[in-house]
Amino acid sequence: MPSDPFTPGIAAGRLPAAEIAANFSDLHAPLDDHAALVAADRCYFCYDAPCMTACPTSIDIPLFIRQIATGTPEAAARTILSQNILGGMCARVCPTETLCEEVCVREVAEGKPVLIGQLQRYATDRLMKQRKHPFSRASNSGKRVAVVGAGPAGLAAAHRLAMKGHSVTLFDARSKGGGLNEFGIAAYKTPGGFAQAELDWLLGIGGIAVDYGKRLGGDMTLAGLQDAFDAVFLGIGLGGVNALAMDGGNRDGVVDAVDWIGAMRQSADKLDIPVGRNVVVIGGGMTAVDAAVQSKLLGAETVTMAYRRDKAAMAASGFEQDLAASKGVRILYNMAPKALTADGIVLVRTETRGGKLVETGETMTLSADQVLRAIGQTLAGAPDVLALAGGKIKVDAVGRSSVAGVWAGGDCASGGEDLTVTAVAEGRDAAEDIHAHLMQ
Repeated sequence: MPSDPFTPGIAAGRLPAAEIAANFSDLHAPLDDHAALVAADRCYFCYDAPCMTACPTSIDIPLFIRQIATGTPEAAARTILSQNILGGMCARVCPTETLCEEVCVREVAEGKPVLIGQLQRYATDRLMKQRKHPFSRASNSGKRVAVVGAGPAGLAAAHRLAMKGHSVTLFDARSKGGGLNEFGIAAYKTPGGFAQAELDWLLGIGGIAVDYGKRLGGDMTLAGLQDAFDAVFLGIGLGGVNALAMDGGNRDGVVDAVDWIGAMRQSADKLDIPVGRNVVVIGGGMTAVDAAVQSKLLGAETVTMAYRRDKAAMAASGFEQDLAASKGVRILYNMAPKALTADGIVLVRTETRGGKLVETGETMTLSADQVLRAIGQTLAGAPDVLALAGGKIKVDAVGRSSVAGVWAGGDCASGGEDLTVTAVAEGRDAAEDIHAHLMQ
């Protein structure tokens, strides 16, 4: 391993600017009008549609596809956005292959689902281009709500609360909003500054003041927020990163994948992002795939993902795994990191015995001048007064925490999967409960 992250082994600008720009173009080209009509025509418009049940935000999928098929995509967008105000982003990043499209009747019968995600993008993009907000704000309720965290959960909560007529102040520790939508998703999934464009469009509802650069536990306290506001919603995400239990894991050249991806998302042309010649990504989730694929797109010669369990246990979907393979990423299953040496990274083979993962003693060494950690995140910065469950803020079905007047949702809260669409659903549902609580 090099001792300096900017040695010849790790360098920025490995590829010409034009090639990098092409590599990071849109993963899925948007549907044009004709393609959208053809795709919509494949829908059976099922009664009790399984796709709607599989959607964490319960979008009426048959209805919005029928609206596209009848030539009213703007109405389709309103159907989507009434349930999921971040429907444009979710259309780009949702693992639809394991949600709505997996249970599509066309998928079950023919192995080829209706293009639900791409149709959702088609409709929401059409409406957003009109630069007119589809929902109006109710009369001012006189109630004030603090929303901490401008990620998907916080944005969904803030929008729904503002639409109900409450005055919302949206806080975030970073200099701009969006959360993982802005800082944590592969650049090829949301090119063109879409995350900020969607955020600005969302704020068009009115009644939401933003205050960036404010961190809970540093610049403000939960008690102070409770004194100043009628209710508090926490959507603070997971700020910590799991430690890499490996000899030499703190050496230069070993970086957190989420930070590396975040820096890339804030880079205008990606030419300033250093990448190794031989990159190893530790992990098996979506972040690991995003880091591995983008390493290849930046010009790494070899990129290997090492996952300690078998393929069936891998959090990244089959589509994401296939995407990585199509870009030249090698995926090693049942291989755990053991040590960093002068020769590279030592991996040890694992297997499951009696329900437990154990090391077999068999090892292999890969050349590596950069190691990206993508082994999960942990809760950081949650006030001590909040009860936890499974390392996250304990909440009930509508997001109420153990502290009266405080709700939570998204990755920081116990409950659903760590997905953008799930965070939106939790923020929306918590906002509805906050509204009922404030107006009772």
